[in-house]
Amino acid sequence: MDTNAILGPVATLALWSMVMWVWMYATRIPAMSRAKIDAAKMVGGTGKNLDEVLPAEVQWKAHNYNHLMEQPTVFYAVALALAVGGLGGGLNAQLAWAYVGLRILHSLIQATVNRVMWRFAVFSLASLVLLALCVHAFMGFVLH
Repeated sequence: MDTNAILGPVATLALWSMVMWVWMYATRIPAMSRAKIDAAKMVGGTGKNLDEVLPAEVQWKAHNYNHLMEQPTVFYAVALALAVGGLGGGLNAQLAWAYVGLRILHSLIQATVNRVMWRFAVFSLASLVLLALCVHAFMGFVLH
């Protein structure tokens, strides 16, 4: 069994995060220009301040990018621990791929139609998959 197989999903989610970063700025910068916002003169504030002046559809990409910096940090940590500990193959790799696929689906929903219940359902499934990975790591490293 390839105990490093779990690193494929890790690399994929990291790359997907950068895709969302590009998509965020590809939509946000033109929207800021249309709204006559001069970023060079902005002092302080955060991207959240733009929620009040940019169209929601533009900000959805930014919100999703932020989400990819939150819960997936647990995924990265547990996946890397499983890989280093020799438990990154088999079912754990399959679960990692499921998690990444669900997070990409979550991104696409949030960045396009942003139906909250759809997002919630996909997020919940992804969270359960991540919980399974965490339990497997705990079992493998603590209860072994």
